[in-house]
Amino acid sequence: MGHFDGQRAVVMGLGRFGGGVGVARYLAEQGADVLVTDKQGLEDLADSVAQLEGLPVSFRLGQHDEHDFRDADMVVVNPAVNPQRNLYLEAARRGGATITTEIKLLVERLPNRQRVIGVTGTAGKSTTVAMIGHVLERASAVADHVWVGGNIGFSLLPLLKRIERDDWVVLELSSFMLDMVGDWSPHVAVVTNVAPNHLDRHHTVDAYVHAKQTILRHQKHDDRAVLGPGLAEWRMSTPATTVIEDQPLDVELAIPGEHNRMNATLAVAACECLGLPRQRTAELLADFHGLPHRLQLVTEHHGVRYFNDSKCTTPEAAILAIDCFGPRRVHAILGGHDKKADLSELAQHAAAACQSVYTVGHTGDAIADKVEKFVEFEGHHCRVERCETLERAVAAAHDRATPGDVVLLSPACASWDQFTNFEARGEAFAKIVNSLT
Repeated sequence: MGHFDGQRAVVMGLGRFGGGVGVARYLAEQGADVLVTDKQGLEDLADSVAQLEGLPVSFRLGQHDEHDFRDADMVVVNPAVNPQRNLYLEAARRGGATITTEIKLLVERLPNRQRVIGVTGTAGKSTTVAMIGHVLERASAVADHVWVGGNIGFSLLPLLKRIERDDWVVLELSSFMLDMVGDWSPHVAVVTNVAPNHLDRHHTVDAYVHAKQTILRHQKHDDRAVLGPGLAEWRMSTPATTVIEDQPLDVELAIPGEHNRMNATLAVAACECLGLPRQRTAELLADFHGLPHRLQLVTEHHGVRYFNDSKCTTPEAAILAIDCFGPRRVHAILGGHDKKADLSELAQHAAAACQSVYTVGHTGDAIADKVEKFVEFEGHHCRVERCETLERAVAAAHDRATPGDVVLLSPACASWDQFTNFEARGEAFAKIVNSLT
């Protein structure tokens, strides 16, 4: 017998990132009557739908129907769905349905909260999660099995039956996930940094910060919290023992950037909370080669290096990426979906630090305007080109770059205006680069 036998479960938002697929599969295997509903059509969601082939799951694609929600026992909301003032969710609540999320279902059912590490932050959380997982998988004395999931990789829900009490679970937790996770926090919480982000969803910085602080809010006295630069005051948000890490350790890494040394510092501190000595953790990080689409070297051609940093979706992360390389050597490709972030600081930094800037997407013109303003007012020599598309931007940067230069895709914006996700954008960049080189 399954945990949800006979329950009418509506999965709101299948998406392309794995969460909707994972929770639909899990609920079907647990005996629920599952309906997946998404405003996107079959053509856009074909890959996700194919992953559920053979399971007792029905679909309503291309639209939502209020009746589905009114008659549901449970509605699982995709993190991309804004739950505020949503008429379908209001209908579900009026009908008495439980509103939940994939991550909430997971954390409520993990066998041992004392073995859960959660990581959030505006930038660096994916890399920090991957670093912690990398270390734990190599430290056999600490764990026999390590599960990495949440906002990175794929849903762990269908794998719940394989997760043992002594296993470690490392979760990347976005603000969207934390916003609806309920009264839960992990045993070890890591916050990399916080800067205004996703204001198109949270509307105010305070609301965004409140969502992020959920990772600390429900910790207990025997828990641990690792707080990154500028977050010392956040220790007041948790009763847990806190560790403040605001300066990067001197660690040898295979990936570039001061910010990655800071990510490594936070990973080291988190592992120390689990009983691993700092020196041992640092040694285990030496062969960590990073994640796809995060300052990933695509190729080097005629002395020019091409880096795919498509995962960079904030101005702060783009500034960090630009600073990984020598001054006036970077040809930066910036722009994408408008998340209502302030792009002024990025524009000022790019004008001073980059040899040239190529803008794309919905925010392209706004970024170009700001960079041009700083070039004129501050006397910089950064070239600005409005390219609209990634293909034009890469071609222009390729034509202009000379030996010793770097062509860097670090958009500072989400991908949704021209691509389905940051992975698709990064893969397109690599394909264009390889065709030119």
